Amino acid sequence: MPTNNLPLALADTVTPVDRFERTSALVALYDRSVDSVKGYKTMVEKSEPAFREIAERFHALHAMHADRLGALLFDQGVMPEPDGTVMGMVNQAAVSLRAFFDDIDEDVMDQVRSGEDWVLKAFDDAIAEQAGAGPVLQAMRTELTTLLADTRGLG
Repeated sequence: MPTNNLPLALADTVTPVDRFERTSALVALYDRSVDSVKGYKTMVEKSEPAFREIAERFHALHAMHADRLGALLFDQGVMPEPDGTVMGMVNQAAVSLRAFFDDIDEDVMDQVRSGEDWVLKAFDDAIAEQAGAGPVLQAMRTELTTLLADTRGLG
């Protein structure tokens, strides 16, 4: 039984390689979102109380996006990897290391913005790749840019 939304006659002719080629940018965006969730989870745990709400907002947004992106991939017959990539562990380690030597507060916002630039680039690539899901992806990208704008005065 096919696991994608292709017509039944075509579904069995789509190979895993074809699915990956059609979804590589969406997979990359999903991975960046999952990796971000890991980093922000650690940031929430280690942040100063005055900054915790900001870290929680980024964590919640990326978690919501990872869920939505995972569903989009699943609908296209791609089983998303729930653990992300090694960058998720790097994000966690970087936050933990910084917390050991310094406070996790609004001073990290430059690093947050730099990391989010990579996520925004991944959104752009996925929007270009996924014509059918473009409006959904654009709305998610707007949610992230709105959060970045809301926190522009920090750091």
